[in-house]
Amino acid sequence: MAETTTERVLVTGGASGIGAAIVEQQRSLGRDVVVIDKQPGGIQADLADAAQVADALDEALAGGPIHRLVNNVGYIRVAALEELEIEDALRTYEINVVAAMRCAQALLPGMREAGFGRIVNIASRAALGKAGRSAYSGSKAGIIGVTRTWALELGQHGITVNAVSPGPIRTAMFDAANPAGDPRTQQIIDAIPVKRVGEPADIAGAVGFLLDEAGFITGQNLNVCGGMTIGAAPL
Repeated sequence: MAETTTERVLVTGGASGIGAAIVEQQRSLGRDVVVIDKQPGGIQADLADAAQVADALDEALAGGPIHRLVNNVGYIRVAALEELEIEDALRTYEINVVAAMRCAQALLPGMREAGFGRIVNIASRAALGKAGRSAYSGSKAGIIGVTRTWALELGQHGITVNAVSPGPIRTAMFDAANPAGDPRTQQIIDAIPVKRVGEPADIAGAVGFLLDEAGFITGQNLNVCGGMTIGAAPL
């Protein structure tokens, strides 16, 4: 099977949080996981910088073709529309959408040659709309649109493309913004049908499924949100 020769994985933003859980899950399968992140722990690059991204991808591919890609890196600045700095908006799109395009373009030749590829883009429930997140929600809606388009273009080459949209996930960023014991934090938990905040491993499990078991699933967005999206997203 093609999978026996396609054991390298690239995870952007894999140094911490959800990305680190994805890296751990993939390494548990014995895969060679390459991380590109601004933080230490892999190939260091600012994914908003085209030249740094190009150099990082050259370094990643020096070890051979990569047939599984997780575009996980994300950037967010919370601001109401009238307070939004356009430079922040441009950086948001550069990291959340354009970096994914750059990574996919670099890996595509190897995927096409193998007749096998798996791309998973990390989106967000914010794509449905969330106050204070004009740039972020727009970028995440954009990555879902990109996912659907790539699925149409690349399916003929044995490449599937899907998105995962996390709900509230317990990361350092979430805990900082939502302290334990705060009534507002409890309100968030009460609004989740399964009555708990998600863990990074919950997202990693969904991503792992799409990287391995989903050869007939493409162009889809999987909400991993404990049921919060019920009633908010279309069937």
